[in-house]
Amino acid sequence: MPDQIFVTCPHCHRKNRMPIALLTADGKCGACKEALFIGKPVDLSQSTFEQHMGGDLPLVIDFWAPWCGPCRDFSPVFEAAAATLEPKVRLAKVDTEAEQALAQRFSIRSIPTLMMFRKGKEVGRVSGALPPAQLSRWISQHL
Repeated sequence: MPDQIFVTCPHCHRKNRMPIALLTADGKCGACKEALFIGKPVDLSQSTFEQHMGGDLPLVIDFWAPWCGPCRDFSPVFEAAAATLEPKVRLAKVDTEAEQALAQRFSIRSIPTLMMFRKGKEVGRVSGALPPAQLSRWISQHL
């Protein structure tokens, strides 16, 4: 098991090497000096997506759209999960209206759709808004 991991900054999207023993919510980016863990989902775009996919933290992405009622209802659940799961997991959001190429790339057919990635590989996918307990179980099952 490695003693260091790469964590992508939610602000400048640069990779930071961190000792696993010091993996805490207090970490700061070496480039921009901002917090590496912000306790809320990171908004991803086509230009920032790959930097986060290649990090060592498991990545859970909520593919959503602003016009989608279930997506809006699920948003507070996802926000709360980010606050409790960091720094073990990075949660992110992709607006499928603004980022249609990403939605196509991952064959998003219904929203919200959650996908979990580990080191750039898809390890889980579920469609539909989940209640908090079910979201936690789904994430734990794929860690």
